[in-house]
Amino acid sequence: MHLTLRQWQVVVAIADAGTTAAAGQRLGLSQSATSAALNELEGQVAAPLFDRIGRRLVLNAHGRALLDPARALLDAAAALETQAGVGRAHDPHRLPLRLRIGASTTIGNYLLPARIATLLAANPQAEVDLRIGNSADVVAAVQRLEVDLGLIEGPCHESGLQVLPWQRDALVIVAAASADLPERVDLPVLAGARWLLREPGSGTREAVEQGLLPHLHHFARSMQLGSTEAIKQAAAAGLGIACLSRLAVADLVALGSLRILDTPLPPLSRQLWVVRHPGKRIPLPLAELLALPAAVFDTA
Repeated sequence: MHLTLRQWQVVVAIADAGTTAAAGQRLGLSQSATSAALNELEGQVAAPLFDRIGRRLVLNAHGRALLDPARALLDAAAALETQAGVGRAHDPHRLPLRLRIGASTTIGNYLLPARIATLLAANPQAEVDLRIGNSADVVAAVQRLEVDLGLIEGPCHESGLQVLPWQRDALVIVAAASADLPERVDLPVLAGARWLLREPGSGTREAVEQGLLPHLHHFARSMQLGSTEAIKQAAAAGLGIACLSRLAVADLVALGSLRILDTPLPPLSRQLWVVRHPGKRIPLPLAELLALPAAVFDTA
């Protein structure tokens, strides 16, 4: 085999970083060594993989076609090293279990902790890395094979990924318990209120817009905040009203800081989704953690 893992590491690093210098820093190589590895690989595949635009290197069509297989190859090599116990003392009769999960904020903060605790109670030596971001961030991590699986709160709009419905999440409209609002809040009042919203790219933002805009038509006033927790606290402080997961607001409702509004809107909910890269084998304990049938995705 003439092509090496190091060469593919260089290609992926340059694709992510945009320059040989930045890629070299990520890999602990000099710029000249990084450039040499790229030139050697391009010579072996007999085609350039990048277009040179100013100082930046941008994948061309040939490079884009090879990027996902390269990521899958590197991910499989890393998994093999882990399974073989490379770089650590290990019990040969008990291979280490390491799970990497990407989750959007509501799922990561309110749905997964109890499930992970159950997993760790049964597997005390297991390692679980949980990356939390908005849905767009999670999908990007799945595409780059930085996580085993992604869990998101809105539809996945990227092609080339496998997407599976997971479970539904009830949404409620909340305001400060002290807010001067009637027992039943009608649509004109909702339409004229200040809405506390997540940023574009958030699954919560997309679900709120899909659920409310057919009835309210637009948000007359809004304030954008970067996390569910920030929206909860802003709503409790009387800055506006919000539509959030019932699970996310349960604590402040119980404390009496927020109240769930009675409205003429139909019951609101959203679909939660599992997103997987087709080149990634899913560890069976991860499928079990999410209560997914083992046959849904190929499991390792």
